[in-house]
Amino acid sequence: MLSVLLRFLRNWALPLAMLAGAAGYPVFIHLSFLTPWLIFTMLLLTFCKVPFSDLHFKPVHLWLLLVQIGGAVLVYLSLRPFNVFAAEGAFICVIAPTATAAAVITDKLGGSAASLTSYTLLGNIGTAIAAPLLFPLIHPLGQNIGFFTSFLIILKKVFPLLICPFVTAMIIRRYLPKLHAKMTSYHEAAFYLWAVALIVVMAQTVNTLINEPEDGMTEIWIALAAMVVCCLQFFIGKRIGARYQERISGGQSLGQKNTILAIWMAHVYMTPISAIGAGSYVVWQNIINSWQLWKQRKNEEAGQTIQKET
Repeated sequence: MLSVLLRFLRNWALPLAMLAGAAGYPVFIHLSFLTPWLIFTMLLLTFCKVPFSDLHFKPVHLWLLLVQIGGAVLVYLSLRPFNVFAAEGAFICVIAPTATAAAVITDKLGGSAASLTSYTLLGNIGTAIAAPLLFPLIHPLGQNIGFFTSFLIILKKVFPLLICPFVTAMIIRRYLPKLHAKMTSYHEAAFYLWAVALIVVMAQTVNTLINEPEDGMTEIWIALAAMVVCCLQFFIGKRIGARYQERISGGQSLGQKNTILAIWMAHVYMTPISAIGAGSYVVWQNIINSWQLWKQRKNEEAGQTIQKET
């Protein structure tokens, strides 16, 4: 009975978490302070289970990183003349690093999970460096706060959040093997932490939707901008990856984002309503992933049918 319940929760974790966060936002909004800690813990558990011998950086990763950072600037500059909030939302959706769960989807699609994990680390480093440099230029923290001060404030929060989990995982693996083995055995906990974090950030998004004094068209433009950049990132990632025989991992590396981190960054360093972009990106990327998995299953079933007939 318990196994059936756990399987049900895993299969429906995304819609259940989104529904819980939306319905209970007056309560869960008060847990927003937990988001950085949840992100840190999820990354730590993810990096603990990754053999460092599998981490290999390749030319394809550098091209993907260039699109992640340069593309974020490009979409912001392109959309800003039309709608600044949509521009900020799209910027966040592009500059956010790869989701920790992307390796699972990549493996199911037949891609290289090791290559994607390598890029996940590189993407985190890229975001940790680029975000403090770009955020103050796009959305200054205050009239009396200069660029360098803003840079240091953001760097102090973002860099440890994205880099320290990897460094901590290295230290634990090297000097505390028993603790490392214990943490590796609990790597599934990252999935449930992700569900909790999704509840909290959805509560933040719904709270913003209800309380921000913007018209409905603004929210629609932000969501549409997120949809466009989501499709473009999967497409461009696949095209770049195909040149290096890593079409699937390239698409997932660039398209499947750590939306929990993106929503947190939008709320803390951008106009709060821009977080709707990252919130809607959750839906768009999961629609694409569901379609890809359905197509993969169909291809596998067709292959099995052909084998039986022959």
